[in-house]
Amino acid sequence: MTVSRQNSKTMPHSKRKQIASKSQCAVIDLFCGVGGMTHGFHLEDFNVIAGLDIDGDCRYAYEHNNPSSRFIKANVATYDPALITALYPQDKPVHIMIGCAPCQPFSTNNSKRTKKDNTDDKWKLVGKFSEIIKATRPQIVSMENVPNLKSFDEGKILNAFLSNLKELGYHIFCEVVPCAPYGVPQSRKRLVVLASLYSEISMLPGTLKEAEYPKVRNTIDHLARIPAGGESKDDPLHKARALEDINLQRIRVSTPGGTWETWETSLQADCHKKNSGSSYKGVYGRMEWDKLSPTITAQFYAYGSGRFGHPEQDRALSLREGALLQTFPPNYQFVATGTEITFDGVGTHIGNAVPVNLARAIAKSIAHHLGVIE
Repeated sequence: MTVSRQNSKTMPHSKRKQIASKSQCAVIDLFCGVGGMTHGFHLEDFNVIAGLDIDGDCRYAYEHNNPSSRFIKANVATYDPALITALYPQDKPVHIMIGCAPCQPFSTNNSKRTKKDNTDDKWKLVGKFSEIIKATRPQIVSMENVPNLKSFDEGKILNAFLSNLKELGYHIFCEVVPCAPYGVPQSRKRLVVLASLYSEISMLPGTLKEAEYPKVRNTIDHLARIPAGGESKDDPLHKARALEDINLQRIRVSTPGGTWETWETSLQADCHKKNSGSSYKGVYGRMEWDKLSPTITAQFYAYGSGRFGHPEQDRALSLREGALLQTFPPNYQFVATGTEITFDGVGTHIGNAVPVNLARAIAKSIAHHLGVIE
């Protein structure tokens, strides 16, 4: 189907009709997690009423860092859309719905398995998102997901989502965008869908040129040096996972940007000696200081899960380093003081989040569409 690709630069502020001010808007964030998308909208002065997520462990981070927003523990797949409609204040005529349905099923590594796995219904959540939109009819919609959603199951899930929006009268923008021009220090690309009942809408172009992209060095190099298994005395989130002896040997012979192919055979994993493993050259790799980081995933704290080795310290990324690469502010707190900080818990939450700077760019694009003069 055809989607809007309006060039928003062609319409100066002075010639755009103002639809609404931010004070007239209310935002609800579905699948909100620890608040990456919500926080980006807050930083752009949007009023996010609430975030919904099935994982109650996200509550502290969501509400502590976004104090004007309410966290609702809910399974969006079974949640009554009427309850969502009731959340929007009557004095806020512009309703905005944002969200990122869990994207792990659509990732390149998981998509083939997911289609065969009838026990995992996460891939159906995009369809549920569509049903909620139909029931609540927000004026503006934003959905963010992995680029592979375009090709997953021959594009049927995304095309159904877009077709439903079109039938409801929405003007649609759907495009894969690189995150670095928006200030995210990753080689990450994301699928962004924007939809409006008012008129054509689009994503504003990124403001940074390639030479201006934030890199690994200027994002994490200021943090204290810590060993594998250690943590900073000043920041409990700046902690790195311990490494087994074999992985310590591997990372010590790894070079930034290099691959395991240069290792001695005794250090190579058995799976990489097989034809099926020969294409996974990025695992057990170090990042490079003056380049973008790889896409931060839910396993970024595990050295063997990708090119997540620190550029020079013999360890994988710390939790705080992952959060900074996801553009969470340095003071973003993910657990209450005194609560145990786990890699599988906090690390997964950070890796699954929408980068805050990408969320800000989406919020700015919606503000521009509404004619907000900034």
